[in-house]
Amino acid sequence: MNQLKQYWVAESLERDLGNPLDPDSTMSFKRVVEIDESEEFPHSEIEWLYNWKLQHYYVPAECGGEFTSFEEFVSFVRVLCRRDQTIGIAFTTLFWSFITWMTGTPEQKQKLANYIKNENGTMCLGYSEKEHGSDLIGGDLTAKKVPGGYILNGEKWPINRATISGMPYILAKSDPNGGPKCLTLFTVDKRELDQNSYYNLPKILTHGIRASDMSGIGFKDCFVPDSMRLKEEGDGLEIALKGFQITRTLCATFSLGAADTALRTTLNFALKRIVYGKTVFELPQPRKTLVDAFLDILICDCETIGSARGFHVIPEQFSVWASVVKYFVTTKLENMINDVYVVLGSRFYMRDEHDWGIFQKVLRDNSIISMFDGSTVVNLHALILQLRQLTKVRSRRKQKAKAEIEKRLETIFSLEKPIPTFEPTKLELFGRGLDDPLQGLEITLLKLESLKATGEVSEEVLEKLMNLGNLILEELDAHDELISQSKFEYGHEQSPELFEIAKRYCTIHAAACCLHVWVYNRNSLERFFAQGEWLVLSLHRLLRTLRPLPYFISEAYVENMAQELLKLHQQDKLFSIVPFQLAQSHLKEDISYASSGLQLQA
Repeated sequence: MNQLKQYWVAESLERDLGNPLDPDSTMSFKRVVEIDESEEFPHSEIEWLYNWKLQHYYVPAECGGEFTSFEEFVSFVRVLCRRDQTIGIAFTTLFWSFITWMTGTPEQKQKLANYIKNENGTMCLGYSEKEHGSDLIGGDLTAKKVPGGYILNGEKWPINRATISGMPYILAKSDPNGGPKCLTLFTVDKRELDQNSYYNLPKILTHGIRASDMSGIGFKDCFVPDSMRLKEEGDGLEIALKGFQITRTLCATFSLGAADTALRTTLNFALKRIVYGKTVFELPQPRKTLVDAFLDILICDCETIGSARGFHVIPEQFSVWASVVKYFVTTKLENMINDVYVVLGSRFYMRDEHDWGIFQKVLRDNSIISMFDGSTVVNLHALILQLRQLTKVRSRRKQKAKAEIEKRLETIFSLEKPIPTFEPTKLELFGRGLDDPLQGLEITLLKLESLKATGEVSEEVLEKLMNLGNLILEELDAHDELISQSKFEYGHEQSPELFEIAKRYCTIHAAACCLHVWVYNRNSLERFFAQGEWLVLSLHRLLRTLRPLPYFISEAYVENMAQELLKLHQQDKLFSIVPFQLAQSHLKEDISYASSGLQLQA
């Protein structure tokens, strides 16, 4: 599996960055903590990434760049964010360029591609305002039409890279009467503005990602030409909402990078720390906590990789899937990081004691990710508005539709299959009740059933998977019944109960993605993942949040998971379904694996 070509860029970047435990490596933990303490923007590290030409992978191939797939994209952003979310997020504001790739004219695309590739340019997003937050239509920044362009007045805040970036996307009210067509979106090139007509707002002091350029921008009688307008006047809100489908999905990889570091640095500690005559890792409770954290990463891996590939196959369904992955992955991994700090004890709170204090920085930095591009409430609300239609479509399933869904599922989840070129013009504001991962759940359960005759999978594992899979289907059916009987509520007047129902939908969705990943890659996954014990534990872990189940389903499976976690740690491989090689560490000679029964390789 580590030979998949879509992971070559991530492996190359990882190798060239070096191991972050080495204080002399680029973006070492020591260095990024120093940057965080200084709260100064990491200019030299960002410049290193530009010199490496990473910016080319944010520009689609048809526009002269190297971007080929979101699966590739999330893998290398994960490499950045396992070192430092501040730098990973700061550089990846470049992904707002997808707004132009999605809606721009050929001239706008060519200009932006040149700006990114050859001028080390970047962009930022000016949607929210201090007084209005996520109420985009309620914003006060105005765009008044004049011959040849518009006059902008007002402020956008907060914005990551507002001051340093040269090309902010600005959402402005072009119709003072309001309504869904009152907003127009501009890609504002600061180099072409009268410097007296715009100003930068002061840096915001933040709890995490402290070295970020978190600020804002204001305009005072600022003229912008028509050439800076994206699509037509009044199209701004639609563009913004479709753009969120892309960025919300990609935010999940920020959390995956941080989660890998949180688990890895905690494991470093647990294997060295001796208490009561044993290593911390040998003690049952810390060991189970770390295994659960590993499972959470694998679960979120399946949801994220599936969504990254799904963009290329079913972009019209991402008004649903983007909300699911943004809510589920970011909150699940935020909770996971909070869970594992107990293993570190008081050191989780120290800024320089263990691995240069990287855990404490991760804890602070990662807490903002669930708020990016729409908070958890915003994403759950977006999902709630579509639950009724999703239920109606599932109730009318037809055999022909199932055959079509099966074909799409195989393309999405089989990691060895090529995926088509991403077509952003196919994004839709509403998914029309379509959600292949859940509507194809019964298809995958039938594939599980068919494995009984092959003898390729342990009977015990297969039986547990079938039982758990059927419980997931029961939960989906119960969800549909609940929605069909619930009272329809309009707009933002949604009940707390519906938010809880939406959370459960996300959990069921993640369970289905885990099943799809295993079924469609069982013959190509590395041996441990192919056996399926991790999947049994993952499904059980998810279902326990939905219904009463025994705490343990198999102590032997838990121990095998612990051994696999140690193996990946020993070999410096990513904690992932696709555990590609990380930069080798030379600073772990004092860590003993003897208690686990593993033998260090020469």
